[in-house]
Amino acid sequence: MSQDSRSFRAERELDWQRLEAMLKRIEVRSPRALSDDDLLELPLLYRSTLSSLSVARSTVLDRALIDYLEALSLRAYLAIYGASGGFGKRLAQFFLVDWPGAVRSMWRETLVALVILTAGTMTGYLLVQGNPDWFGAIVGSDMAGGRGPHATAEALKQVLYTQPTGQSGLRFFATMLFTHNAQIALGCFALGFAFGVPTLMLLFSNGAMLGAMLQIYVAKGMGVPMTGWLSIHGTTELYAIVISAAAGLRIGTRIAFPGVATRMAAAAEAGRTAGIAMIGVILMLAIAGLLEGIGRQTVNSDAIRFTIGGGMLIFWIAYYYIVRFRRAA
Repeated sequence: MSQDSRSFRAERELDWQRLEAMLKRIEVRSPRALSDDDLLELPLLYRSTLSSLSVARSTVLDRALIDYLEALSLRAYLAIYGASGGFGKRLAQFFLVDWPGAVRSMWRETLVALVILTAGTMTGYLLVQGNPDWFGAIVGSDMAGGRGPHATAEALKQVLYTQPTGQSGLRFFATMLFTHNAQIALGCFALGFAFGVPTLMLLFSNGAMLGAMLQIYVAKGMGVPMTGWLSIHGTTELYAIVISAAAGLRIGTRIAFPGVATRMAAAAEAGRTAGIAMIGVILMLAIAGLLEGIGRQTVNSDAIRFTIGGGMLIFWIAYYYIVRFRRAA
């Protein structure tokens, strides 16, 4: 060991030893093993050790000292910032902090996605209103399930209020609709890497399909019942699609406009946020599936349908943007 290394160590070693003693108590027991003064001093010692590591690296001191400081700094980082409290605490942090925080940070992308979905819905509605032949081109026979501009009002009403049997009617259409929307949600996210363009196109086309379907019911004077029928699970499902698109756009825009970071670094950072949001989207789709499979199949009251759908929309808005939970220490 050189004279410079010995002098460097002598000046700072007491702080390193004190930090190491604190870390041993935390690792053997828990942070509660430290006194209040120790807890206040811990981050200061951590930053001091990082500073020592930086000096050691820049002045090319002995390798053993650098390795020691690196290991000590890593242990201190994990003690201060690492997850603690077990699986339950980590799960609570995901639901209360990480998931809503990720969605909230993508509010610009979410707003863009909502605008595109709305524009697609209006386009599909107006196209079918102007020329009913557009319905087949936009919706397709599988999704239409026998519904279309030429269906009678009684047939359309029966779909909304009659309990189906087997794999026909409402149950078949509802299953097709949920499967389709789940595929759209995952597709919007997966296609985001191409600068977000395919994501916007897919979102727009899904909105056009929704608008076309709404129009044939509005034309028969059943716009309100149809909206209520869709809202039970649609507010959750469509919200999940919008968030999926926002996650795809976050990745796509970071790749297109990385700023001062490299494209890979910008994409990785965006991917972490988008990935957290997408875990939440999967949960939202599961909730939507339960609402579709239970509530929408059994509730025939328009008022109750709107109450369920509106209540879920209010819940998601409050969860993401209004109620704020602080990250656990």
